[in-house]
Amino acid sequence: MTIVVHRLNEGARTALKVHFLALSPEDRRLRFGSTLSAESIIAYVEGIDFDRDAVFGVRDDRLRLVGVTHAAFGDDLAELGLSVLPAHRGHGVGGALFERSVAHARNRFVSRLYMNCLEENAPIMHIARRFGMSVVSSAGDAEAHLLLPPASPASLAAEFVTNSLAEYDHALKLQVRAWKRINAALKSAGPLEAG
Repeated sequence: MTIVVHRLNEGARTALKVHFLALSPEDRRLRFGSTLSAESIIAYVEGIDFDRDAVFGVRDDRLRLVGVTHAAFGDDLAELGLSVLPAHRGHGVGGALFERSVAHARNRFVSRLYMNCLEENAPIMHIARRFGMSVVSSAGDAEAHLLLPPASPASLAAEFVTNSLAEYDHALKLQVRAWKRINAALKSAGPLEAG
């Protein structure tokens, strides 16, 4: 199964809030380093700068965000935060989001990727090690660093193709959803009478 990762924009703020609020208190603690209230999550999403940062998501067939990464860009550094809803874990969503974020950062001439998480966050620690990040743990916190290779024509072309595939996937899912709604409306209206 191919996992399609979409770059999100301002229009995704509501979907992002729904995604983060669907995380259990424990999952919020693992994602953000502390158990954030609903108000804090809303403030976090409202504070995302979509022009500076990159936010990526994986949507299910009903267009709900099931996984999200937020790559916050600074001077020659991108800090990555990642979350996947429980029902979608263990299927490669986190790895696909990580790879997409790395490709994007690399193609923006960022040389280092950074993740800070709780040492007990086994899924993130697994992803960090799987992708060759240098992990240093101290007092329950873990910092993971990855040096990124410079952008290349091949990496830029791959990102273009990935973006195009994501746009096609989103349009297709919108069409399927619209046809399902039309079909449901026709079924509820009953049979048409011949005139």
